Amino acid sequence: MPRKITGAAFLSLDGVMQAPGGSTEDPTGGFEEGGWVFKLWDEGIEETLGSLFSGDYDLLLGRRTYDIFAAYWPYAEGDEKPMGEAFDRANKYVLTRGNQPLEWQNSHRLSGVEDVTALKEGDGADLIIQGSSTIYPALLAAGLIDTLITMTYPVLLGSGKRLFGEGTPTDRLEMTDHRVTDKGTVVATYRPGGTLPPYPDEGPIPVTSERELARRARMEAGDW
Repeated sequence: MPRKITGAAFLSLDGVMQAPGGSTEDPTGGFEEGGWVFKLWDEGIEETLGSLFSGDYDLLLGRRTYDIFAAYWPYAEGDEKPMGEAFDRANKYVLTRGNQPLEWQNSHRLSGVEDVTALKEGDGADLIIQGSSTIYPALLAAGLIDTLITMTYPVLLGSGKRLFGEGTPTDRLEMTDHRVTDKGTVVATYRPGGTLPPYPDEGPIPVTSERELARRARMEAGDW
């Protein structure tokens, strides 16, 4: 049975996913709000994370996220030690153009989307993407992501790396589940929904709303 790929991302309301976990996690581009998820910690997402990381799984990571994880999780202590041990045991597949060594145990290099396709078609645990904003556009374009979970916090960060960056394909997503925590974080689960339908090319689009008819009349009269 083919392996499934699930992407799970912490997002701000304006789509930023950069450095949610630590103040020095990723200051690329002068980003100054590292650790924003923990500044706004929401106990309401713990159920989502517990379900996501239960059972067996492997990790699919971009190179920068891999380096951040490798510098932290093998040495995690206290409450975070069980997660560190789980990440240590898991296979870590790293999508990277470089040839720098991958020294964390159970790490494997992937050089391109073709390697991810082959990995997905093979045997093994399902794959979870954490962080790794740069790999999403190519994987979405190739139709390799089976499930996308977004955890959108009610905060605006203004700048930073975004989940849907340059190269993201035009596509539809079908929402399969959603909920809002008590602190206002929107947890939504999506699966691929196919391409956008064509714009109707025969006759006017039926309009039933009087407000819409009035809006169109103002536009035609040049009164926006």
